[in-house]
Amino acid sequence: MVRNIFLALVAGLRAVATARNCQNLTIPVSVSARNTNFTLQAPSSNIEVTNFVLNIARPGANYSAEVMGGSAGTNTGDQFIDVAGNYTIGATYCEPAAGPGAAVQVLTHGIAFDRWYWDFPAQGRRYSYADAALARNYSVFFYDRLGLGRSSRGEPVDEIQAALEVEVLRALTAMLRGGSPVPGVAARYDRVLHVGHSFGSVQTYALTAAYPDLSDGVALTGYSRMLGGLTAFLYGANFVEASSASPSLAAYAPGYLASGDVSGVQTNFFAPGRFDPAILEAAYATGQPVTIGELMTIGTVGSGNNSFGGPVLVITGECDIPFCGGNCSTSEPSVPAQSAEYFSNSSYFETVIVPGAGHALNLVNTSFHILQKCTGSSC
Repeated sequence: MVRNIFLALVAGLRAVATARNCQNLTIPVSVSARNTNFTLQAPSSNIEVTNFVLNIARPGANYSAEVMGGSAGTNTGDQFIDVAGNYTIGATYCEPAAGPGAAVQVLTHGIAFDRWYWDFPAQGRRYSYADAALARNYSVFFYDRLGLGRSSRGEPVDEIQAALEVEVLRALTAMLRGGSPVPGVAARYDRVLHVGHSFGSVQTYALTAAYPDLSDGVALTGYSRMLGGLTAFLYGANFVEASSASPSLAAYAPGYLASGDVSGVQTNFFAPGRFDPAILEAAYATGQPVTIGELMTIGTVGSGNNSFGGPVLVITGECDIPFCGGNCSTSEPSVPAQSAEYFSNSSYFETVIVPGAGHALNLVNTSFHILQKCTGSSC
C-alpha cells in the first residue's frame, strides 16, 4: 500500500492525461466542533491586516492566547465555544474510466489554494496529481475546505477554524466509507487513504489522531510536525484583505486574507529555479484566501502523539518555508523526519525530502527521481 502511495505522489508531477470519469459535487454536511473563542475583531483595512500579522508573528509572544476569551484582563467569558452548522462542501470525485479504483484517496488542500491544487488545470493538467493517482487505479475525492471556493463561507474569526474543518473531513470520510451516501457517488470504499498538503496535512494529522480507524494510509506533503517557519510564512505572504487582492476574491468578508502580490506566493511556495513562471502566475491568479481563525488555530489541532496504526509517508520540499523556514536539512534527522516520533504506532513510516523543491510540491519543476526509491517488498 505504501509503495502505491509513493507512486501516486512522486510520479504525478508530470502526469499524462488519463481516461477518467469525474463529477463536481455539492455535498451537505452537518458538523460541530469546540472552537477557540477569540475576542479579536476581523481586520477591516489593510493597515489592520498588517497589524494582525505583526502581532501574531512576534517572536516570543503568543498572540492567539492574548486574544482568547477568558484570558487575563479580557473579561470575555470562556476560552472555547461550541460551533455547529449545516454546510455545503464543493467537491470533485473522479474514478478511472474502467470504474471505481482499488481505493479512494481523499485529498485536502492547504492555504492559498482550493481543491484544484490537486488537479491543476494549467498546461493541459500537466501538474495534475489526480491524473497520476487515477492512472494507478485509485479513485480521488478532492474538495474545497470549509470557508472558501464552492464550499460554504462563514464568520472568519470564531467559526472557520481548524477544529471545525477537521470535523468536515471526518464527515466526508465517513460518507465515502459507506455511511450516509455522498450525493452523486455510487461507490463505497473499504480502503480510504488520506493525502494532505500543508494546512491540509495538519488537518489530516488531526483526523487520524482523533479518529485513527477512519484511514488506511496517510501521506502528508509539505509538512513537518513542527511549524518552524510559520513566522517567515506570515511575513513573506504580504497578506492584505482578500477582497482587495483580486477581483475574483471581492465577495470575501473582512477577516479573509490573501497574498497581495505574486511575490508573496513565490516566496512561500516556490523555491528559486524550480518552477515555471507561468505556473507561478496561474497559482496567484487562482489563489484563495485564509481566515484569521485558521491562522490562529493551525497549531492547535492534532497536538500530541498520534496513535494511527497504518502506513505514513511525509514528503516535503528541501526549501519549504512554513514548516522548515527554508531549509529542511538543518538537523539530523531532518526537520520532517522528526515527525516519526509522533507516529510511534504506525505500521510503516518514511520521510522523503525533495531536493531543491519549495512548499507547493505539486507545482515544482523538479524531477522526482525518487520514484525508484520504493520498489522493494518492504514498501
